[in-house]
Amino acid sequence: MLKVLIVEDSLVAQELLIHILTSDPEIRVVGVARDGEEAIKAVQLLKPDVITMDIHMPGIDGFEATRQIMSIRPTPIVVVSGSMVTGEASQVFKAIEVGALAVFHRPPGITHPDHKKCAKDLLQTVRLMSEVKLVRRLNHLQNKPQASPISFLPAIKPSGDVQLVAIGASTGGPITLQKILGNLPKDLSMPILIVQHIAAGFVNGFVEWLAGSCLMPVHLAAQGQIALPGHIYVAPDDFHMGIDKNLRINLSGTPPEAGLRPSVSYLFRSVAEALGANAVGILLTGMGRDGAQELKLMKDKGAVTVAQNAESSVVFGMPGEAVRLDAATRVLSPDEIADMLSSYR
Repeated sequence: MLKVLIVEDSLVAQELLIHILTSDPEIRVVGVARDGEEAIKAVQLLKPDVITMDIHMPGIDGFEATRQIMSIRPTPIVVVSGSMVTGEASQVFKAIEVGALAVFHRPPGITHPDHKKCAKDLLQTVRLMSEVKLVRRLNHLQNKPQASPISFLPAIKPSGDVQLVAIGASTGGPITLQKILGNLPKDLSMPILIVQHIAAGFVNGFVEWLAGSCLMPVHLAAQGQIALPGHIYVAPDDFHMGIDKNLRINLSGTPPEAGLRPSVSYLFRSVAEALGANAVGILLTGMGRDGAQELKLMKDKGAVTVAQNAESSVVFGMPGEAVRLDAATRVLSPDEIADMLSSYR
């Protein structure tokens, strides 16, 4: 049985989450905490496998509760928020900064036409997050990582001029992207396109949160816009993102790939076909295999390809698959990736 602790101050929301979670025979709700203080005590007593965390609560809020839980007993935390307003949605990513793994919009009530799909997605998220091992997470949050000897190796130059950087990420991606992009200069000579797997409704908040950490402007990608040097573009909800040889962004509603839209595979394949050796592909932490085969395609076309290393990945699924396929010319930490990209100025 998968043990889940619900942290939520609203009685109505508590009942809804209990109803959804207990509909799965493999999930058991072991407790409900009404605020952060109760949550911290419950985690130590009940030892849940996953926590669903509200943010806005009396007393100790969800941010502080997440921070303390990650320092006392690291546990996979899914932020379940009732807010879809961009300004407030961006606030939930502060919980990501202190250790939460994912954000999810609270499903609507049982009479809503979208209830079944949203409930199914939440159950899948909870099950997937339960598989994430957080032994390294504590060290990652508390200690500065030691520099790796690979940092002092010269950067590999693409066989052509770099016109664009394509990045794919999933679980653990937001904090990794914040670390990489926050260390880049504002005058970077190429645009960056990003596909980040994230729950529907949060991408605008994600863009706003990410923009607060970067010197480069961060945009939600739009159909037909030209990707400009020194700008970052994030794929919107429910659209694949690609690029053409003139660096014009193409958003596509073609079917999901391996259940994902946007997919990293679509982006990398598009970049390989349009730019060949004139690009850099980077595959970051995440579950599954999205983008790994297509990173190999980019490498075969002459591009520089990078997989995040296991030590810094929350989940080594996607980058690990790229390493297995020999799709990466380099396997690097976030700091090393930032150093590499800065060298292409």
